[in-house]
Amino acid sequence: MKVSDLRGILTYVPRFREKTFVIAVDGEVVASPNFSTILLDLAVLRSLNVRVVLVHGAAAQIEKLAAERGVKPSNTNGTGITDEATLKVSLDAATTLMNDIMQGLTSVDLRAAYANVIIAHPAGILGGVDFQHTGKVERVDTKLLQLLLNDGAIPIVPPIGFDGEGRTFRVNSDAIAVEVAEALQAMKVIYLGARDGVEVAGALVQQLSIAEAEDLVKKRRAQLDPGTISKIEHGARACRNGVPRVHLLNGNTDEALLAEVFSTEGVGTMIYGNDYQQIRRIFKKDVRAVLTLIKSSVEHAELVKRTRAELVAQLDDYWALEVDRQLVACAAVHFYPEAQKAELACLYVAKAHEGQGYGRKLMAFAEQLAAQKGAKHIFALSTQAFNYFQQKGGYIEVTPDELPPERRKKYDTSGRNSKVLQKAVVATTAAEAPRV
Repeated sequence: MKVSDLRGILTYVPRFREKTFVIAVDGEVVASPNFSTILLDLAVLRSLNVRVVLVHGAAAQIEKLAAERGVKPSNTNGTGITDEATLKVSLDAATTLMNDIMQGLTSVDLRAAYANVIIAHPAGILGGVDFQHTGKVERVDTKLLQLLLNDGAIPIVPPIGFDGEGRTFRVNSDAIAVEVAEALQAMKVIYLGARDGVEVAGALVQQLSIAEAEDLVKKRRAQLDPGTISKIEHGARACRNGVPRVHLLNGNTDEALLAEVFSTEGVGTMIYGNDYQQIRRIFKKDVRAVLTLIKSSVEHAELVKRTRAELVAQLDDYWALEVDRQLVACAAVHFYPEAQKAELACLYVAKAHEGQGYGRKLMAFAEQLAAQKGAKHIFALSTQAFNYFQQKGGYIEVTPDELPPERRKKYDTSGRNSKVLQKAVVATTAAEAPRV
């Protein structure tokens, strides 16, 4: 690990300290060789004072135990009919699995406790079919969970619920995770399944807004794995009800949990309930970060060197693109009212975040801002990235004579001999104008 990576991780620590993460692990992942690594990841989170609730599934264990006993399960994931025989197998499988998890947590010096916190009621008769011993969460015993969390323990919540009369129900673990997160006002729900988040046409979808997640399930249900659909639907619901982030990860991938939590892009799919990306003005406190961000590009003569004093003097012209509150790209928009032109300058995207469309997003933002300010054209000067402006931004090369007079003077004295690129901007409506 590089020192810069460690600094990046440390920026998250104050935000996560004393916050609650609900981590839901599929039974298939608990049975995998990588589960021992997940336990170590949980130990890292606890060392940083992150409060962790562990919810586990048991479908894989139920299937295995049912086969050993010669029982044909009516349903294994808690969404279909649970008959008497399946309930018995489910209870035995969940009990054994919970004991295995307790032993694993103890082996990495973590305190844990079984948490009988799910009060359930029967799913009932759906579509004319009695779902028998399948249950739905009625409420969560938050008092017990808080007692355990305040004492530094990790509550383990099985996919089982009980009603006021002592009857037992098989409950879906994806649903339990959401109910627990909502009840505790958790910061995150993290689903650890056997797939790499949400994949569409073989490509990983890294981020989904609530609307995008719901639309994806509606339009592409046939292309998605049923287990993934469950997590998307429950994740979107969690975000609608106040959980800021829901993550879908492959629990069989080494260090996936920490890589997702402590990086801006992550390794799985994130469903978010608030602005994950934003473009905003920079403040004085951001100047050092901007200078650090563009340092490599300045050293390679891609960008003109800027001093702290110069940035502070033109602070209102500079914009930052943040991903999860981390500054990953920047740009400046300078205005020349008499010429009715604007200049897009200092456009830079951190190397680790290239290929995400952030450069184009900043270009589009600059054009909207220029139009809002009454500019008819926007231009950029470039010695090495002119192809990018032409291919991605639709700029065309023009002569230096097109520059505003005061900008032309700086151009002539710089000696950089940059290419001058320009495009017309289209006036935006109030709804299209950037939020400034």
